[in-house]
Amino acid sequence: MNNDQFFDEIWLKLSQVTVTGAQYNSGERLPHPKCLKGTRVDLFKYIHESLDDPEKNQLIWLHGTAGVGKSAVAFTVAETMRGLKVTEETNVEKRLAGTFFFSRKHRKRCTAGHFFATLAYQLATNFPSIRMDMSRAIRNNPALLNPDTPLRDQMEALFLQPLRKLRLRFPGCLPLLFVVDALDECTSKPEITDLILSLAQALREPDLPVTHILLTSRSESHIHKAFQNEEVLPLVHKIPVRTSGDGISLDVVDVDNDICNFLHHSFEELESRHPDFPKLSTDNLAKLASRAGRLFIVASTMMKFIINDEDRDRLQLMLELTSKMIPRTEVYKFYDCILSTCADPNRAYMHLSIVDALTDPLPISQISSLLGPGLGRDVQAALIQLQSFVDVPGDNIIPVNIHHSSIHDYVSNPSNCNFPQVHEHNIPSPHSYLLNSLVA
Repeated sequence: MNNDQFFDEIWLKLSQVTVTGAQYNSGERLPHPKCLKGTRVDLFKYIHESLDDPEKNQLIWLHGTAGVGKSAVAFTVAETMRGLKVTEETNVEKRLAGTFFFSRKHRKRCTAGHFFATLAYQLATNFPSIRMDMSRAIRNNPALLNPDTPLRDQMEALFLQPLRKLRLRFPGCLPLLFVVDALDECTSKPEITDLILSLAQALREPDLPVTHILLTSRSESHIHKAFQNEEVLPLVHKIPVRTSGDGISLDVVDVDNDICNFLHHSFEELESRHPDFPKLSTDNLAKLASRAGRLFIVASTMMKFIINDEDRDRLQLMLELTSKMIPRTEVYKFYDCILSTCADPNRAYMHLSIVDALTDPLPISQISSLLGPGLGRDVQAALIQLQSFVDVPGDNIIPVNIHHSSIHDYVSNPSNCNFPQVHEHNIPSPHSYLLNSLVA
């Protein structure tokens, strides 16, 4: 085997351990959350001004509660940066160097084991001139592709060394960007801390091209603590979420207008596909927008619920419900309402909780087989009623995915569901259903 064949084989091995579903535009993440053009204007202006800073490396931390639109912002920023060249002379090389979108619902995306290998593959794809260097590093230490290899070792060989080469090959290039979304969905708290400390250590290196890392997460105490570390803090540029007051964040007053624009655009699309759909008045549009409580996930779920309505009466149900809701505080009550429209709410809740409990998403056909002829007989019918919560593919071989982590929160703790029938029937845990199906 000659050198070229050998390096091609190593490149193939790297591609095989790469978590392709963690890339921002992966088909595994469809439909991609994306900010509507003309929304979040001040926020994006602020972020891109930070990303254009040529003076120092930064950890830009966008944090806030579930449902405020962090992943949509991360996707939109990544999409924009993918279209920007690192220098005027380059054609292939773009400023988006790599992305990793964590997800607790996918076994390889809820851990940092393949984090640096995934970024390395994207980095070398974007910058072909370092591909050979990357292959040599892996040839010299094949254990770099083992997810149990210490993060610092992976980082040095698969992240820092390639970036040092880029500084020499593209002197004076515009700042590079890595996007890391939903850091809180990495299921190991020590791993999250280790990753934050490792990335900070990397950005303190003096011989890198200017590099920024945009991270998003919920505002959880262990993540706050890691960012407060004395070696991390000087690099951190925070974009917090405040529930009141002015400033740059994900839920300032302008978000009400953004949500109104999103709903207006969504209803226009709905009316273009279904001309007989009743036109929404300005007052009712404003009511839906205000009752979303500055949570894009509520507005998005409302639209999914209304769109998947053959009888056209869900819009009125939403208007009646939202007139009684307190903004920001009753997302689970909203989810209760959706559950109540199912033919059998108990069974629908059971199937939703089972889908959520799976280690990796499965297609409907496999879920049905897993549950057996009793519980599995009507999985598709139950989930179709819950398309506001889950993506139900038309193809039985494509996995079913939950739309948002707040739905995981809703079903993972039974006390979050206040629908009476669910409590009256004392539905067992989804893990007990799965265990019983395996031993049956």
